[in-house]
Amino acid sequence: MSFSISTFLSTLNFILGASLQPGDFTGFTFFIGSVSMLAATVFFLVQHGQVDKKFKDSMLVAALITGIAAVHYYYMRDQWAEGLGSPTELRYVDWILTVPLMVVEFALLTGVGMKKLFWASVVMLVTGYFGESGVTGALDAQTWGAISGAAYFYMAYEVGCLSIFGGPSGDVGNALASAKGKIPAAGRMLQWFVLVGWAIYPLGYMMGTDGWYTGLVSGLPLDMDIVYNIGDAINKIGFGMAVWSAARD
Repeated sequence: MSFSISTFLSTLNFILGASLQPGDFTGFTFFIGSVSMLAATVFFLVQHGQVDKKFKDSMLVAALITGIAAVHYYYMRDQWAEGLGSPTELRYVDWILTVPLMVVEFALLTGVGMKKLFWASVVMLVTGYFGESGVTGALDAQTWGAISGAAYFYMAYEVGCLSIFGGPSGDVGNALASAKGKIPAAGRMLQWFVLVGWAIYPLGYMMGTDGWYTGLVSGLPLDMDIVYNIGDAINKIGFGMAVWSAARD
């Protein structure tokens, strides 16, 4: 039986679903997102068996976050490749599962209850979806975005992001201030991801909706999906790596 590169590529496209077109950089970031999330999941699962017992749950949650994202990115890539536009619904389903799990990472690291942060993350995501999808006409996109942004800033305060610049803020900041070993350093890394990494998402939101900010972002060379895809890869993998850095001997 003869074998050729074209046969291999045809088989690969059949397995992956719809094929991306040459020069489709946005589609390429969906593909890279799915592959990188899958690789990170394998890494975190392997490390789960090699870290101290107190960090095992944290490594498992890190693997869940990237594993869920890898599955969603596979289907988001497929939707984009088929010319069905930006996969808004799939993206927000991914976020409604993974963002609360990222909140759980703080709880596992510090031992602080995260009920308030959990519900704040739900408000942030639901209102963001309302604004970006336009499924409800009760408020315009910029108003929904303002509500989502307010929930984000509340979360940033509660996870102690202000602790980076001064005294501890929120329950998490107070807990990290009294923690021992590598946990405070890992906590500060997670705080930086929330403060800086998560700030990528409002930029993507503004690029995909209309409001007072439209003129500010219209000239940027990237589109909404590229910004979201890059942000997801940095934040979800980075969260797990921050915890792994604390779990290493």
